[in-house]
Amino acid sequence: MAGHSKFSNIKHKKERADAVKGKIFTKLGREIAVAVKSGGPDPASNMTLKNIILKAKASNMPNDTIDRSIKKAGGDPGAINYDSVIYEGYGPNGVAVMAEALTDNKNRAAANVRNAFTKGGGSIGAMGCVSYMFARQGVILIEAGQDGGLSADGLMELALDAGAEDFIAGDDGYEILTGADGNVFGAVSDALSGKGIQPVSAEITMVPAVYVSLTDAGDLKRMNKLLELLDDEDDVTNVYHNWEQ
Repeated sequence: MAGHSKFSNIKHKKERADAVKGKIFTKLGREIAVAVKSGGPDPASNMTLKNIILKAKASNMPNDTIDRSIKKAGGDPGAINYDSVIYEGYGPNGVAVMAEALTDNKNRAAANVRNAFTKGGGSIGAMGCVSYMFARQGVILIEAGQDGGLSADGLMELALDAGAEDFIAGDDGYEILTGADGNVFGAVSDALSGKGIQPVSAEITMVPAVYVSLTDAGDLKRMNKLLELLDDEDDVTNVYHNWEQ
């Protein structure tokens, strides 16, 4: 992973999120609700919730919207139960794609995700067909100029001292990698926020071991359509792929 920048992928993701911000906030609210139900409404004692809040803030979800989602989930015993499901498959030219969903209807979610793959020129595969190509890891991206006044060396020292595993400096900014453990990810995030640094993206995500390039115009069009269709699905909360954009 070292030396490979995720900024181009994140740029695409952020542009897409800005275009459908209301839908993104709804999906984040669903993740918050599941975290609250499983671990309680206090982020100080619920690390999963704390890290989803960090992800929500990086997506520019307003604090009052986050607070309302937490209060609603914590005070509604009749809240909808969501099942966590992961779908795996392939996009054009064998690009590996994983879609995480939180759904109250697995049959509906499976049909809609399968339809998205088909329309996007891909295909659903069996469980495990592409997940072995990914590793769960904390990824924090900081844009150039948003480093709290620290030098690259100072920012690297801060991150590594807090528990980060790797630090990558690039033209667009900095990429900080942590283990998938929520406590370690949270400690690094807290160290950054303590210096007034607001990441452009911060989440525990699935990082591919290898990337696939697409050069054919038709493949590029189909891959973009596949990602857009998956993003448009209400049940799908996260989409991971190894397309090098």
